[in-house]
This record gives sequence, C-alpha cells and structure tokens, in this order.
Amino acid sequence: MKIFTSSLMVVILATILFAGRFFDLSPIETLRLKTFDYYQKANPRTETTNSVVIVKITEQDLKKYGQWPWPRDLIAELHTKIYQKGAKVIQYNVLFSEADRLNELAKYKDGITNDEKFSKVIAGTNTVMMYSVKYEPTTGPVSKVGVVKLGKPDKFIYNFPGIVTTLPEFLKHARGAGVNIMIPSIDGTVRQIPLFINSDVGTVPNQVLETFRVLVNGNKYKITAIDKGIQSVHLSKNYKILTDKNSMFNINFAKSNSINTYSATELLTTDIDLLDKIVIVGLDASGLSYLKDTPLGVMTDAQITAQAIETAFTKTQLIRNGNTNLIELVGVLAMGILLMLTIPRLGVTSTVGVYLTLLTAIIFVSLTLYNNHNYLLDVSFATVFITIIWGHLTFNNFATQFRLRQQIKKQFEHYLDPRMVKKLQKDPGLLKLGGETRNMTFMFCDIRGFTPISEQYKSNPAGLTKLINRFLTRMTNVIIANSGTVDKFMGDCIMAFWNAPLDTEDHQMLAVLTASQMQRELAILNKQLTAENLPNIKVGIGINTGEALVGNMGSDQRFDYSVIGDPVNLAARLESASKTLGHTLIIGENTKKCIDDKFPFKFVDSITVKGKTEPVNVYTLAR
Repeated sequence: MKIFTSSLMVVILATILFAGRFFDLSPIETLRLKTFDYYQKANPRTETTNSVVIVKITEQDLKKYGQWPWPRDLIAELHTKIYQKGAKVIQYNVLFSEADRLNELAKYKDGITNDEKFSKVIAGTNTVMMYSVKYEPTTGPVSKVGVVKLGKPDKFIYNFPGIVTTLPEFLKHARGAGVNIMIPSIDGTVRQIPLFINSDVGTVPNQVLETFRVLVNGNKYKITAIDKGIQSVHLSKNYKILTDKNSMFNINFAKSNSINTYSATELLTTDIDLLDKIVIVGLDASGLSYLKDTPLGVMTDAQITAQAIETAFTKTQLIRNGNTNLIELVGVLAMGILLMLTIPRLGVTSTVGVYLTLLTAIIFVSLTLYNNHNYLLDVSFATVFITIIWGHLTFNNFATQFRLRQQIKKQFEHYLDPRMVKKLQKDPGLLKLGGETRNMTFMFCDIRGFTPISEQYKSNPAGLTKLINRFLTRMTNVIIANSGTVDKFMGDCIMAFWNAPLDTEDHQMLAVLTASQMQRELAILNKQLTAENLPNIKVGIGINTGEALVGNMGSDQRFDYSVIGDPVNLAARLESASKTLGHTLIIGENTKKCIDDKFPFKFVDSITVKGKTEPVNVYTLAR
C-alpha cells in the first residue's frame, strides 16, 4: 500500500522514535549507557595522581589472622601501621555498626576493650568511617556536617528511610563519616555514586565526599540547585564538583590495576610507603565482598570508591549536564527534518552520501567531546534514528521509482521500442513530466476511402475490426522499429512523433524513412488481402517538424503523454491535403530542409492549409 511508503508514514515513524527518546524508554537508555561504556573501554582514564591506595582483606588474610569480623585490636594494629607509613587519610569501606564480640575478654585481659583500643588509635588521625542505608528508621548517632543549600536541592536528592551508623565512640574520634552507597543504572552497572542522600536524620554526604572534606580540612558543603535540578557541590571556594540533577557523580573509570593495592598481610609485615596517600581499607574475600559490574568489568566497593576519588582528584569526571538531553533532542529533530527534506529529492548515491556524512559527523563530534573534554554526548540514538529514517526514506524512493517505472512501462510499452522503454525505466529523469518544449517531427497516417471499406463490412463489424487491427499493427511495428512514439490511434488514423520522450538524433530522417517503409509494408499487406479476397487499403501520410509542447496532457483524473502545438496541426493538415495533391506522402518544408541530402525530395506544391494565411511548400519522395 502506498501509505506505507508515503511521507506521512515517515513523519509518524520519526514521531514515535522521537517520543521514545523524549520519554527515555528503557531500551533507549540502556543503549546509551552501553555506548558510553564502550567509550570508556576504548579510551579509559589514564590520568592518575597515584594518591589512592587500597588495603584489601583477602581470603589469605583471613586464613592467617582468623575469620571475619576481626577483633578490633587487630584492626587497631592495621590502622596504626597505615598511619605510621605516612597515610594522610584512612577511609574504612567496612561498617563498624556493632560492638566487638571479644570486648569483655579483652577488658578482662588488658583492662580495655578492643573497641576502646581502636577508638584510641583513630583519635588524632584523619579517619573517615562508613555508614550504610536501611529501610528502617535510624537508631544510632550520626555526625553532623554543615550543608548550605542554594535553591531547593532536597526534592532532587534520593531519599532513604534510615541510616546504619557506626559505633558512637568511633564517630567521636573520626574526622568524618559518610554513606557508602552505589546506585546501579537500569542495567545493573555502577557508573555513578550519589554525593548526598536524604534520610530521617537529614542530608548525609557520601563517604567519597567526606574523604575530600577531611583532606582539605573543610567544615561544610554547599549544594547549588536550580529549577531543573542540582548543578554542583562545593567543598571550598576553589573546589567544585559537577553533578547531575540528582547529585549523582559520574565516575571516569581507569583500568583496575591503576590503583596500587596491597593485602592486609603485606601491610602488616612489609615496608610499604604510604606517604600522603588516601588509604581505603576494604573487604576482598569471597562471601564478604560483593562484586559489582562497572564499564571496565567487575570491581569491589573499595575499587569503585578508589576510582571515584581518583576521578575527582584528576578532575576528569564524565560530564552530562542538564542541557545535554535538550541538545540531543534538538539535534535529532534537526537531522530528521534535514533527511525528510533532502532524501526524497536525491538519487540513491546521493542519499548514501548524506547518510554517511551525518553519521560520520555525529560520531566525530561525540568522540571528540569525550576524548578531549570527558563530555558524554549520546551518539547511539542519533545513529539508530537517522539510520531508520534514512532507510525508510530511501525505501520510499525505491518504491516511488518502481511505481514510476511501472507507470512508464504501462504508458509506453505499446507505443515505444522496448529498448527505449527500458531506458526510460532505468532513468525516469529522462522523462520530464508536466510538459516541455522540444523540436520534434510528427506523422499522421490515415486510411483513404475508409467509408467504402466499412460499408462492405456492415454485416461483419468484427471482420472490419480485424482488418483495421492488422493494418495498425503493421504500421505501428514500423514506427516503433524506427524509434518513433505512437501517440494515439484515432479510429483508422495513427499519430506518431519522434524526439520524445527520449532524445532521438536525426528524428526528421527517421520519420521520413518510417513513412517510406510503411508504404512498402502496406504493399505487402495489400497483396495478402487480395489473396484473401479482402479490400485493399490506401493511406495518406503527412510529416512535419517544429517546436511543440510534449508531456502529460489531460486532467488530474486522467492524462496521456501527448504533444500540442502548431507544427502538430500542420502535420495533420498535410496528411489531409494528400487526398487532393495526389500523393500518398506529403512532407513539410521544415522536415525537408533538415535532411535535404538524405533523400531524393520532389516539390509538390505551395498550398494554404486551414488555419494558415501563408502558403507552405510541401514535398514528397521521388520514386
């Protein structure tokens, strides 16, 4: 059906696709995220400050020092070792929400509990403890950090019912504490962390953010929000972190081996330089550590935290702000309009060029922004969108051209040489619809004495029809064989022309040659008719050359490919004049002078035809 290959269907399809992107349906969002993952895999972050070190508690450590949770006096020993080796900030990716189970035994033995031992070594060091979230109200204390809010950020920050806190004595001596939470994307991959969450105890910063605050010795945060969402978080006058509208921070992942990592055993037993390092202590033993998918493979919480800190340190976070979505929507809309305006007017080769140019441009811009500015501009939907729209429009072009070829075949297959019909089908542009002025040669061929012949067939009209069809078929074959176009049959009259719809060299010569061959073919036909006791046929032929308008003539409902113009009328008058001039073939002067050296012409007379005031010289072929 034509509706499926119409411009309206393209508009409907484009609207559906655009609506899907506008509402950011999950398949579209997933495709976008996977595309950004590919960017990171192809070009991971290489910038690093080497300021972050991970101390992981492995299965080998558990075999050596006992099952988890370790006694806090062992944690205190580990903490002391880290501090003595020069660490600037120690962040625990471990939740200390319950008292040590060996506290009473340690107190009986040493007069001090294991938790008190750990609390004492925390004091005087830049230690950042960990919170977690829960779906129940908070029951323990939470350290308060000043948060200045510009605008109304609370309606954009993710909410959780409560916080799982760390022990009060640890909070008392720690320099900071923050929630360690990673909110996966729709496909379960961790790409961002929220810098703040809201809970029943107010706004709580992320542990990564707290690590920075402790590092720069800050005492408060400033969150800036506008109507569309949160824009940035300030730790100090000179340090600002850009976020998305929900305070999510995009991590720019480097390869996992970019972070120096040691086991607890290595830390406790060997000489390792941790001068001015941020040390993250985390679990890496089976059953204790939950691996999470990231753009660069599975990582532990400690590794993801380290990647986030390094991203912030190097100021290489991936940027996708509130305007990016609008830019992408406007860009896709503009490309769709461009394709719909240009593709229907172009040939197949040109449409491929437009498609490849657009595709190359969007990929180049997206990759350049990512590689040079860490800016995430989605290329995936734009690629899918322009591919589908371009494909549909190109298919429409094929369908339109196919219908045009079929129309050309239907219109011309009975009137043109099949070779010419195929040429028109291959390049419909050769047929300029609507009319054009061309220099052409015209022929009218009419049966003389048709009335007496028809009277002989009064009782046999089918026989008359068969006779006329035999005549018309033979004459038509001669015309087509000489590259002529049969315009129409008017009863027993044939109207034909040359040099349309295709350019025909020597069209004057071909028309005269056709008339000569038609006379010979008629003589053969008459011999057959005589042998069959049927009446012979005589004809009159008129030929003229001149400028005429050729094209689709008629109404919107019905039209024919035909010609109009004064030279056409003159050709018809010359055919009619052949009755009184005594010659079968009458040729106009315009035709004769173009091919004077091709045939032996004979002057017949100078006549004044109907509708003309000036006489015209007419000729025939000398025998």
